Formats: sequence, structure tokens, C-alpha cells
Amino acid sequence: AVCPSCKAYTAKKTWQEAGKVCPRCNYHERLSGRERIAVLTDKDSFKEFNSEIGVNDPLRFKDASGTYADKAKAAVAKTGAGEAVITGTAKISKIDVVLAVMDFKFLGGSLGSGTGERILLATEKAIELKRPLIIVSASGGARMHEGIVSLMQMAKTCAAIARLKKAGLPYISILTDPTTGGVSASYAMIGDLNIAEPKALIGFAGRRVIEQTIKQKLLDDFQTAEYTLSHGFIDHIVPRKELKAFVAKTLRYAGF
Repeated sequence: AVCPSCKAYTAKKTWQEAGKVCPRCNYHERLSGRERIAVLTDKDSFKEFNSEIGVNDPLRFKDASGTYADKAKAAVAKTGAGEAVITGTAKISKIDVVLAVMDFKFLGGSLGSGTGERILLATEKAIELKRPLIIVSASGGARMHEGIVSLMQMAKTCAAIARLKKAGLPYISILTDPTTGGVSASYAMIGDLNIAEPKALIGFAGRRVIEQTIKQKLLDDFQTAEYTLSHGFIDHIVPRKELKAFVAKTLRYAGF
């Protein structure tokens, strides 16, 4: 495998064993939802639920590149998932959790009504089972194809997480590359602990949009996890190989 960042060559087996992290420059390649679950959870402990909840097309949306329905079908075929988030119960270092993992390959990990519904039900499952909730975000933001229905998911998911917190259960938010738009403006940033992978892109509007609006050049590290941490928006940056142990240690500290 050739590192997209420093162009160093690494044997494919070594690259996979390192969790797709470059041993030379520490570049973290994006993972699919299933790959992320394998990195984070105990072997064979993940049990998916609500996989039948899929994409809704309330506006019968269509643009110059085709219909939303066709794009959704292509995304399902490409990822093997019915929506941009995979939810289920799992064990992390033998600790029972409820897990929701977003997949950027599914329509840019965008937040649609199906995504929001899966996250809502995962949160309710955590309350029912009295387990911590872990959400791994990777998203370009709200799914424009569903209009206001998509934007409504921001409030819906946050309301569910408020109920989780009222029940005294922890929510750890893991921000990966990229976490932007409506997801960064809702559930991704309201964890009891917000942690990110190194160099992950975290922000709301895109860099180009901001530069054109304020008519200024932004810093090179703007919207990186490191910049976000230095400005107090996240709590910690954790390298991928340490992520599972860090989450487990945090949950044990919280009494699980």
C-alpha cells in the first residue's frame, strides 16, 4: 500500500495490521463502518440491530446526475449497509456498549431520516439496557436530498442523547475524518467526552466557503483535530491503535 500523504510504501499486510495507519507519517486512512467496528470491538461481539431501517425519499428528489433513489441503491450495493450508520450492541474490552458507526462511503456519511432513526433507536436501546453509548462519526453533513426532514434529525438525535444523559449513562463521541456539517453541529459534539483521531477534519462549513465569505486565507491547520482541540471544542486526540484501550479505560473509570 502507498500512503496517500507521504507516498511511503508499506506492505499490504503491515498496512492492514496497523489499522490503515502509516508507520512513517502517522496518516490515518479512512475506514469503512465494518472496518471501524473490527478495530474498536472485541472479536465477534458486535450484534447489529435495526438494519431494516433504510433510506426514505420524501421529496422524490432528482437532479442533473440522477434520482436520489438510484443513488441510495448504489450506496447500498457499494457498502453492504442500508444506511450511513451501522448500529448494534458490542463489547469493548469485555465492557457491554451500544455502538453506532458512520460510514463515509455511504453518500458521504450524510445524515438522512434513516440515519437519524437508527441513532435514535440505538440511544433508546442504550437506555433500555443501561449501557454506555459510543457513536463514531464520519460525515459530510445533512443529506440535502431529504430537505427539512434531514435537518430535523439534528434535533431528534440530540433530544434522544439528552434522555440518555438524564438516565445517567455516558456517551462517548469519536470524531473521525471528516466530521462536518449537520453532524458536527448536533450529536458529534455533545458527548460527555469528545475524542478525535489525529489530523481528522472537523468543522461545520467547508474551508473554501469560509474563505470566500470572510475574504481571508485560513491557517493551514484550520479544522484539523489538533486545531479544534487547541480551541477547546474537543477533549482529546487518540491515535487509532490506542482508541479501544482509551475508550475501555474511560468506561471503567465511569463504573462499567
